[in-house]
Amino acid sequence: MKVLIAEDEENILRGLADILEAEGYQTLLAADGQAALDIFHDTAPDFVCLDIMMPKMNGYDVCREIRRHNKKVPVIFISAKSEEVDKVLGLELGADDYILKPFGVKEVVARIRAVTRRYLLAQEQQQARQNEDFVMRDLLILPNELRARRGDETIELSLRDVKILHCLYHNKGKAVDRDTLFNACWGRNYLPSSRTLDQHISKLRKRIELDARNPQIVRTVHGYGYRFDEE
Repeated sequence: MKVLIAEDEENILRGLADILEAEGYQTLLAADGQAALDIFHDTAPDFVCLDIMMPKMNGYDVCREIRRHNKKVPVIFISAKSEEVDKVLGLELGADDYILKPFGVKEVVARIRAVTRRYLLAQEQQQARQNEDFVMRDLLILPNELRARRGDETIELSLRDVKILHCLYHNKGKAVDRDTLFNACWGRNYLPSSRTLDQHISKLRKRIELDARNPQIVRTVHGYGYRFDEE
């Protein structure tokens, strides 16, 4: 697992890196908030450790920006700010834990292991859900077979087709924006053209919709993205 550590004190930064590398993590180091955010977008780490008081951008703002793009990646604040209001703010911003300085090695290891276990369990459960069959109106999606069925008709699907349908299905009734679909179905490091998604959806509709010109499964939300409605 790749862990981003953002800390402006060199000794603490190096100390945290040594602790995590001894645990088997690959570390990515940032000495200020802006560098941390840039590294996060460039490398998509599996875990983030954030100091709060940093140059250029504080940890709260970095966490806020991270959560705008990724609501699931674990985030731990490591800070000397010990007031209850600081801890509450950090947790309300979406952090998974809050460690106070000065800290002991055993405490850091225990907390990181605990958050990592929760993250891996969530990933395992998500993977299990992704492999389950699901129904979109009159279409049965079979992820393990990369197929869909409508009555006696079998429709071949690509892995990306299944990911798109899965993303829309698990957000049923909600408009899913283009960035979310790209991240889920193409990957965070993919830089698509503005028409990539629309062209893929158009081809998918021709195979899964009864009438591709009047789609009922993958509906367009103009200027935003796409939506699946059960009825």
